[in-house]
Amino acid sequence: MKGKTVVITGGNAGIGKATALALAKKGAEIVITSRSEIKAKEAVAEIKKSSGNDKVDYVSIDLSSQKSVREAAEELKAQYPKIDVLINNAGCYVSDLQLNVEGLEMQFATNHLGHFLLTNLILENVKAAGKARIINLASIAHKSTRELNLDDINYEKEEYGGWKSYSRSKYCNILFTNELAKRLKKDGITVNSVHPGGVRTEIAEKNANWFTKLGWIVMKPFMVTVEEGAKTSIHLASSPEVEGETGGYWVKSKKFFSNRPSQEEANWKALWKKSEELVGQEFQA
Repeated sequence: MKGKTVVITGGNAGIGKATALALAKKGAEIVITSRSEIKAKEAVAEIKKSSGNDKVDYVSIDLSSQKSVREAAEELKAQYPKIDVLINNAGCYVSDLQLNVEGLEMQFATNHLGHFLLTNLILENVKAAGKARIINLASIAHKSTRELNLDDINYEKEEYGGWKSYSRSKYCNILFTNELAKRLKKDGITVNSVHPGGVRTEIAEKNANWFTKLGWIVMKPFMVTVEEGAKTSIHLASSPEVEGETGGYWVKSKKFFSNRPSQEEANWKALWKKSEELVGQEFQA
């Protein structure tokens, strides 16, 4: 990985931080993104110290805000002409319905739309790296979503549920992965999605209701460590064994099948079109 530039969203904690540290130890130049400048600086210092690699930096971003995503994309484009690996790792969980600054449901806006916009905005820099790799953190939770009502993003017609919305956002991660993989195949860029496993993170403790928090805390001892959860992302980012592998859904560093609706091309295209509409920009990836 020496000489490679890796951008990891949400690299200040959890799976993202473990991924950043592992790839820094392999000699890559690491750029993490975070909503919190304080947490980002702390993570950068820790990764530098633990890896012995000084080429670690951060860019501030709030993935739920399109304005913030656009500002961060400009900074990334200016500072890193070539991005060899992009790991869209960040995510959130929200128990009760919340809307972002643009008036869109928070989990969809953060987990899918923010990454859709960021990836497309910095894509020229990814293409400039040659055989680059894009990795999107999805989840086995996507399997609960069988169909996507793109006319009801904000759950105005059906009842909102935290896990239902989270599942939808992870399903969208896979649809986005598959469509982007198809579009970028001609450029030699690989795009894959990952289920990291049931990982001992704090994702369901921040904005969750008491019932979800309690359930998460009870389950934590049975979950895997963030280091274990990061292994598939690390494998896809760095292993020569997966060169050329694209459009896959990976679990424990092996290809698996995502649910059947997520394999239908019409669904990929529909989400792409809706996402362009919501960010007010078309992309010719």
